[in-house]
Amino acid sequence: MEQGDVRVILLILIVVICIIFWRFQKWSAGSSRRRGRIRRHANIPEDDVVELLEAVGFEVLAGKTKIPITMTVGEREQLESRLFIDYFVQKEDDIYLVKVARERKPLEMTGSAVRDMLLPYTLIYPEAQGILYVDMTVSKIKKITFHIEV
Repeated sequence: MEQGDVRVILLILIVVICIIFWRFQKWSAGSSRRRGRIRRHANIPEDDVVELLEAVGFEVLAGKTKIPITMTVGEREQLESRLFIDYFVQKEDDIYLVKVARERKPLEMTGSAVRDMLLPYTLIYPEAQGILYVDMTVSKIKKITFHIEV
């Protein structure tokens, strides 16, 4: 092996190590960004829902959160909407999204109704373990998880 061959091999080795290091940095930053999307809020309201969630062992991380959505229709027309998540809670290492039952928009407990109303939240926050549907009229919490087969 000649001296030029050794230099080329060392150069290739350095480039490969740099690429591996760069990919590791990118991967670790991406995974922490995904985990850190749910921020804690200092101004969590003290209401009946929070009391019920804390009574069963959940720590309330954040209150009402607005998720703005912009849609483009036909390349020109822009539509805007939003989704609201009532609370983010944590129990042990598991994070859950919380939706509170509303009188004017009750959730019918059928597969299609639950899917249509709650699946978008799971898709927006895949790091959440599920959704807690809180019905304060009966002081009940239902844990809903989606298992999607592709």
